[in-house]
Amino acid sequence: MKQVQSQGLSYYRLSLLSFLKESHPQLLSDRDFIVARSDSAAEAYSEAVKSGFSHIHAEETANNMLYEGLHFSLLDTLITILWNEFSVEIPESRAREFALLLLPRCHDLSEKCTLSDDFLSSPEFDLLYTELTGFISIYIEEHGLQ
Repeated sequence: MKQVQSQGLSYYRLSLLSFLKESHPQLLSDRDFIVARSDSAAEAYSEAVKSGFSHIHAEETANNMLYEGLHFSLLDTLITILWNEFSVEIPESRAREFALLLLPRCHDLSEKCTLSDDFLSSPEFDLLYTELTGFISIYIEEHGLQ
């Protein structure tokens, strides 16, 4: 049983690391968060199976635990804004690289908002989108596209 559990932990940890690398790179160095979240997901899976739920339901439960609070990504939003609003200035192939450059610089704008899993459907999102678009425009004007 320990071997199965450690494989489960590895699976959830790797899954979370992959997701964080793609959408929340600023959290990649938070080892405590990664370990706690992946261990909780593995435990949720195990408990669901022990309680008689199907493996599909157990996986859903574990994934809910693993990705809770991570559905909104400032990085993904920046990339979307670059694609939608600055496609002439920044080719799609450079959008992620440029968004990674901007991410730490626009953190203060996002701190004014409650970034929950359903943030994309909130009126606050439209305001943040507008503020980020303005920020990017000013940044490009002052610093160019480096």
